[in-house]
Amino acid sequence: MDFSNRFVSECREYSSYVQHVKAPVFRKSFVLKEGSQSGEILICGLGFYDLFINGEKITKGYLAPYISNTDHIVYYDHYDLTPWLKAGENVIGVMLGDGFQNSKTRVWDFMDNVFNSAPKLALSMKVESDGEKQEFDAMDFSCKKGPIFFNDLRSGVFFDKREEEKGWDQPGFQEDENWHKPILADRPRGKAKLCEAEPIAVVEERKPVKIWKGALADYTPRGDVPEGLCGQTTPESGLEKEGGYIYDFGENNAGIFRLKIKGHKGQRIDIQCGELLENGALSYQNIYFYPDGYSQRDIYIVGSKEEEVFEPMFTYHGYRYLYVTGIEEEQATEDLFTYLVMSSDLENRGSFECSDKLANEIYHIARVSDRANFYYFPTDCPHREKNGWTGDAQISAEHMILTMGAEKSWKEWLNNIRLAQDPMGRIPGIIPTGDWGFAWGNGPAWDKVLFELPYIIYKYRGDTEPIKENAHAMMSYLEYVSRQRDENGIIAIGLGDWVPVDRAADDYVSPLGFTDTVMVYLMCREAEVMFDKTGLSLNRDYAVQFGRELREAIRNQYLDLNRMLVKSSCQTAQALAIYYDIFDTGEKPEAFRRLMEIIHRDGDKMNCGFLGLRVMFHVLSDYGEAELAYRMITGPSYPSYGYFVEAGETSMPETIMSDMKYRNASLNHHFLCDVVQWYMKYPGGIHVENSKKVLIRPTFISSLTYAKASHQLPDGEVSVYWKREGERIYLEVKCPDTVSCELMLDQDLMIEDSKKPYLEKGQGCWYLASCR
Repeated sequence: MDFSNRFVSECREYSSYVQHVKAPVFRKSFVLKEGSQSGEILICGLGFYDLFINGEKITKGYLAPYISNTDHIVYYDHYDLTPWLKAGENVIGVMLGDGFQNSKTRVWDFMDNVFNSAPKLALSMKVESDGEKQEFDAMDFSCKKGPIFFNDLRSGVFFDKREEEKGWDQPGFQEDENWHKPILADRPRGKAKLCEAEPIAVVEERKPVKIWKGALADYTPRGDVPEGLCGQTTPESGLEKEGGYIYDFGENNAGIFRLKIKGHKGQRIDIQCGELLENGALSYQNIYFYPDGYSQRDIYIVGSKEEEVFEPMFTYHGYRYLYVTGIEEEQATEDLFTYLVMSSDLENRGSFECSDKLANEIYHIARVSDRANFYYFPTDCPHREKNGWTGDAQISAEHMILTMGAEKSWKEWLNNIRLAQDPMGRIPGIIPTGDWGFAWGNGPAWDKVLFELPYIIYKYRGDTEPIKENAHAMMSYLEYVSRQRDENGIIAIGLGDWVPVDRAADDYVSPLGFTDTVMVYLMCREAEVMFDKTGLSLNRDYAVQFGRELREAIRNQYLDLNRMLVKSSCQTAQALAIYYDIFDTGEKPEAFRRLMEIIHRDGDKMNCGFLGLRVMFHVLSDYGEAELAYRMITGPSYPSYGYFVEAGETSMPETIMSDMKYRNASLNHHFLCDVVQWYMKYPGGIHVENSKKVLIRPTFISSLTYAKASHQLPDGEVSVYWKREGERIYLEVKCPDTVSCELMLDQDLMIEDSKKPYLEKGQGCWYLASCR
């Protein structure tokens, strides 16, 4: 079927925080003859749509079709309607939501996006029965304003069940004078494309673990939020501070809720979502980008005395707690709400477990945040921003692909990244965006996403198509950033080692020129591998030469080779210089000794930001200090990951700050979650060299009695399990026959098995050894 480029709307007005416009519904009735029936539909609903046939919702998932700048890409979905068709009258129903087509906040300048509009619908539809064919597009539908009187991806949904006409999407319904033909709408400027990312699905249902009568803490939005209102007031304000009920679901995650209520017509239920408590009251102060009343808040107005079910559409929330008003005491039961935990429906590809309960909990909260922050693409937090921050995505790419089948969704997002790149070669800090993120919020540590995603997909899945698709964009970026060098060959144009521990003083933060130039150098190294693999020799030569110049500039400007020290004398800079080969091989032992001096100076505690934490524990482990790395990660005292668990966090906070300070930031982030990779590589022993070669090198942490890890390669699963038996260690490895699997153990371990510690192709899947 062809993409229809005829878009329609119910009206031209669209919602804002100060003026609500009801979301539209569309319907089309048609008759099929007896005999065989078949049909298909190719649909685009902007920003989001829900699709119904004969009263049954058949949408592929939540937030369909995608979240994009429609000046760049306009997404469609294809459905086979055949299973739902029948002889006689059939009805197609569509409900539209605002999505990214009408983002309302002043923050990130979304309210000024040039493509903002009323919801739009385009579709191509064909049905056939007994040899008779019928074709329709959106102009053949009828429409009216529906029961949703406000909706926003970030703010929530207000739904009045009284306004929903019963049976509107089913046969036998009679349209009244409120139903009318749609009007032609401006066609989006973006390229039409089928969405190939995994849909967003419910992955878990959770019941509340505790319910009590509670309160709301005070809320004040940030300064530019009132500016976006231009002095006007909003139809809704914040909920009543006292007298509501708090539902605790036991885990900070992301999704929506299912409300199941038997109330009375006109009963209004207000639901405020949040992720933390302040003196026992629900606080949403850390979601301060929206007017009060529009910060993860949903409204449901009951339509009858019959039991009703409401699941907010066209939005999602990051939350652990709900604060609910408008219900009676007898209604405040555990069956009133169910947490529908959602994320992109990605295949689980990895696991880790060990004998340390605290280590397992750290791994778990990191995995919670990885999932909660994957909605078509990696997001920075599910409650406050829901943005595709590029730096967050690139820093998490490798640990994410170890545990999730992310490559298909990454490839879809890369289409958007390329189109967001401007003619100069620059990349904005968030994607999708209107035009925000070029002046602030980007820089090499963020822009590296354009290189990191294709590189990681190739490394772990053996897929070179993303390299070919993005080669021109990568070269455009390298040419752009090469022009940003100063007289010393250094690049310093963006954000650096973000969220250092305690927002550290300058003496403990790596210089921006160092981190930026190292990140571009790393892009060159990855580009060299990728361009070589795909036969782009001229591109490869450019990357090689540019990389050499950058490394020389870094060494000249920042390395004190007399002391083998990066001049900033901080954990991040020293660890980056070792990990990314700024130091020569012969220089690294002394450079590592200096790193240990810095760590001891800092009390054997981590003292770096997200760039440093990505490499720190790997460097320590590679140079024989895995025990120290483990203690730094799992130690219960601040600053550590163990501190988060001891403080009761159930997801990974975005920043490492003591006491209550970090609670003003996000409590659900993924860019500090590289501990997932560290657990799988070192105690777990799985080092993926490429999709066809794995190095098995477990580190037998002295405090652990067992550890096990697995990763699903394209050719099958590789798994490692070891346990202590007295003074001996039993090791078991499973690896596909088609994968080269090399076993490497520390030299001080004596192998008591007669087999060689190496698994060759075709030798079998299992290796058993006893070591002491």
